[in-house]
Amino acid sequence: MTDYVTALITSFRAHGNHSIAKEQSNYMRNQFEFFGLKSQERRLLQREFLKSAALPPKSELKSIITEIWEQPQRELHYVGQEFAKKYSRKLEQSDIEIYEFMVTHKSWWDTVDFIASHLMGTYFKTYPELRKAFVDKWLTSGNMWLQRCAILFQLKYKTEVDTDLLTYTISPLLGSKEFFINKAIGWMLREYSKTNSDWVASYVSKTELAPLSRKEALRLIQ
Repeated sequence: MTDYVTALITSFRAHGNHSIAKEQSNYMRNQFEFFGLKSQERRLLQREFLKSAALPPKSELKSIITEIWEQPQRELHYVGQEFAKKYSRKLEQSDIEIYEFMVTHKSWWDTVDFIASHLMGTYFKTYPELRKAFVDKWLTSGNMWLQRCAILFQLKYKTEVDTDLLTYTISPLLGSKEFFINKAIGWMLREYSKTNSDWVASYVSKTELAPLSRKEALRLIQ
């Protein structure tokens, strides 16, 4: 294990709280272990590890993310995604493979949504020509979390949202019974309604959305 990850684990473990860890694990349906760090404390501790002077070379990004994701404690995964974001100005085309790995391993909304909107969203602004290919790949993957990413990567695009691509992405997912898919559709539309409420209202009026998606999409309009 790299010195970077070892030091991170040592720091978090020293400040952990067993009773808080149990509560956090219960909240996440006992899918993950926790050190028992509250969000504010974790952010204070991780600050030293995310300073520019502390960051390893970009060439170590993949190996460090892999090491972090191999650990059972969820707080480390939160740091891992923030760690990956630190290299967003040095994006390479192959970095999407790292993001896909993060989404498809130890998967749950608390990491997937950050990866989709912050990491993948930035990536596809840098490589817009790759958007369609990966949307197609993820939609046909059978992986609910990748499908959620296909919807949510434009979450923070505001006026830059590609509505044709968004419509294309949502279309094959209509009729899904998956809560996390229908919630993502509604969330994406609700967020875009802050920028273009007329488009969202029109789209919802002519599209047979799940009740959850429709409710979320129109929350800020009605």
